[in-house]
Amino acid sequence: MKRITTIIATTFVIANTLMATTTTSRASLNLLLRRSPPKLRNSKFFSSSSSCQFRPSTLPKSYPCPIWSSSFSFCLPPRSTSTSLPFRHFSSSPPSMSSAIAAAASSSVSDESLLSSNPLLQDFDFPPFDSVDAEHLENSVEPSWPKLVEPLEKLVDRLSVVWGVINHLKAVKDTPELRAAIEEVQPEKVKFQLRLGQSKPIYNAFKAIRESPEWSSLSEARQRLVEGNVLTIVLITVSAQIKEAVLTGIALDDEKREEFNKIEQELEKLSHKFSENVLDATKKFEKLITDKKEMDGLPPSALGLFAQAAVSKGHENATAENGPWVITLDAPSYLPVMQHAKNRALREELYRAYLTRASSGDLDNTAIIDQILKLRLEKAKLLGYNNYAEVSMTMKMATVEKASELLEKLRSASWGPAVQDMEDLKSFAKSQGAEESGSLTHWDTTFWSERLRESKYDINEEELRPYFSLPKVMDGLFSLAKTLFGVDIEPADGVAPVWNSDVRFYRVKDSSGSPIAYFYFDPYSRPSEKRGGAWMGEVFSRSQVMAQKGTSVRLPVAHMVCNQTPPVGDKPSLMTFREVETVFHEFGHALQHMLTKQDEGLVAGIRNVEWDAVELPSQFMENWCYHRDTLMSIAKHYQTGETLPEEIYKKLLAARTFRAGSFSLRQLKFASLDLELHTNYVPGGPESIYDVDQRVSVKTQVIPPLPEDRFLCGFSHIFAGGYAAGYYSYKWAEVLSADAFSAFEDAGLDDMKAVQETGQRFRNTVLALGGGKAPLKVFVEFRGREPSPEPLLRHNGLLAASAPA
Repeated sequence: MKRITTIIATTFVIANTLMATTTTSRASLNLLLRRSPPKLRNSKFFSSSSSCQFRPSTLPKSYPCPIWSSSFSFCLPPRSTSTSLPFRHFSSSPPSMSSAIAAAASSSVSDESLLSSNPLLQDFDFPPFDSVDAEHLENSVEPSWPKLVEPLEKLVDRLSVVWGVINHLKAVKDTPELRAAIEEVQPEKVKFQLRLGQSKPIYNAFKAIRESPEWSSLSEARQRLVEGNVLTIVLITVSAQIKEAVLTGIALDDEKREEFNKIEQELEKLSHKFSENVLDATKKFEKLITDKKEMDGLPPSALGLFAQAAVSKGHENATAENGPWVITLDAPSYLPVMQHAKNRALREELYRAYLTRASSGDLDNTAIIDQILKLRLEKAKLLGYNNYAEVSMTMKMATVEKASELLEKLRSASWGPAVQDMEDLKSFAKSQGAEESGSLTHWDTTFWSERLRESKYDINEEELRPYFSLPKVMDGLFSLAKTLFGVDIEPADGVAPVWNSDVRFYRVKDSSGSPIAYFYFDPYSRPSEKRGGAWMGEVFSRSQVMAQKGTSVRLPVAHMVCNQTPPVGDKPSLMTFREVETVFHEFGHALQHMLTKQDEGLVAGIRNVEWDAVELPSQFMENWCYHRDTLMSIAKHYQTGETLPEEIYKKLLAARTFRAGSFSLRQLKFASLDLELHTNYVPGGPESIYDVDQRVSVKTQVIPPLPEDRFLCGFSHIFAGGYAAGYYSYKWAEVLSADAFSAFEDAGLDDMKAVQETGQRFRNTVLALGGGKAPLKVFVEFRGREPSPEPLLRHNGLLAASAPA
């Protein structure tokens, strides 16, 4: 741990020194960024088939799935607080670890020695880029692109790499040592972020560019970058958490700025602690079952997973058939119980355990939530806003009013169908002789929904698993990408090192066969070390400034992380249909990152895209899971190769709107609760956070929440992620994505030429323009008009529905 702490600490000490100094020479800056790193590649954090590479990552934005499952969240709470980044080839002649650490640890060594000993500030070969040329960055900035923006991009990019390496490992290979190291160094990181964001020389230089005669000659992407930086006071940061702080306090007087900075430091610390408590509480729960009767109804795939978990806990003779079995609160374990276990008491036990995660004892997040909300409100007031939601919206397409208006419109359309969903469930349970039919509650709805779906559409999700093996799903997904966007995707395992042997690495090529991007894919759940959820993260952005000599642009690199059911025995990973949708979802994010044509690194791909527009490509891709040709290309029985029967496909299509009102209302509950907490809730006032939850639930939950409901204690999206006062963006983006897909419907989904032409137009607008153009302009350029909610309501079968106020 001490080694890790020293490495990170040195990084930010150097960064802060660089921001303050006026005498930094080009030579010392080159020294800062061009040392050969020690042999970290052999550390316990990595496994690799490559002999000279280092890798993991996420960057500015990490996009988790929404909490959309009918049980408590298929994706499980994400944690977007960090920004993961790159791992690249090391120099061929690295110094020894011992010498590096000795130098870094010594308090009397020179600055040059510190620079040369830091393994995370070295040049790397994959992907390569030039040294930072940030000569006298703060005190001698000039209001020109080459002297301001390019050096700034280089500095931020390099430091993002350093912090991202560690944060990515924390997300996928968590250890107590990493946690302690990050906690110790975190203040230095935030100090640097705030110093950069509050730099008046940099701010004034951006302002001068905006007011210069050359302004009109700048490209739209460069103008948007400058205006964004002026608006947000140079909101260029290393972590996703700071990104939600729309203003960085540069306009505050010294006393208030000091207060603002203390708030930022404390918020980051609290968010990390919140996330750790959720992870620890999830890991803490284990249910050992030895009586086979208690497992009645559970499918073989779930029993195999539970037995495998039991083996990992020391029950060496555990088998799927005879047990013992260990059940946890991780999605692949929790969901099958809620869907299939006939043991109602077991379902109740798991539901209550999940519902109360991180709400008691040393892991209680209640006080942390209160303090986070209190500090966010204080920050908003310091910046001149009425509440934190107003702060959040300054970097989004919507306003508080527009977001609330959309949520109410969708709630009204969803309420009636959701009420009917519950009546249908009660009637069905009664027809099956269920004792609980007259009093169905939270731990019953998922179970009986699955039974009703099986009865109504004759579809058993578990019986579909053999048709959705991971290799076939990925082959079909890549084939779709070729059809729509004209790209080829091929395995490139061994080109870059990975952090776990299950991780795959891929190369993306254009129609000429030239590489245009790369990405990692980490598909399986690893409860002991990997946080729950599914997300896409940026490793490198496309950038002309960061291009290696001899190349015109640095290629983008992404990673996709899921938590789906791992292989059991000699079977491949057999996926549920929801897991298939999740992979398509995250791949949509990756496509926007990888297929960008923006060469300005700070607005390329997912960078600078308004938060409520960034889900458009991901949710758009989910629609293709229901497209016949696409689905048939991935739905092949893993043993026989048989294609999914046509009648089952038709039932899947018909079942798409099954309980659509209930699913929609659930998302609207989360979004409404988020906005209420960040607009009207008064920390320390007469209402508690749980009172607010109960009040919002009156109009958004057909079954009222339990009095002991503590879902908020695990709501990582808004307390440890980038979705504070922004959860509505899932529904906002659903409107955009459904309307975008309707362009393909209008063109004719059976007309291959029309689909390809429309796909190219989508690629050249939504996927290519990144943050260099306002998202509404991008959408209009693709669709020919502004977005309409009609396609979303039509797809969900909710057009004619309404609800009382």
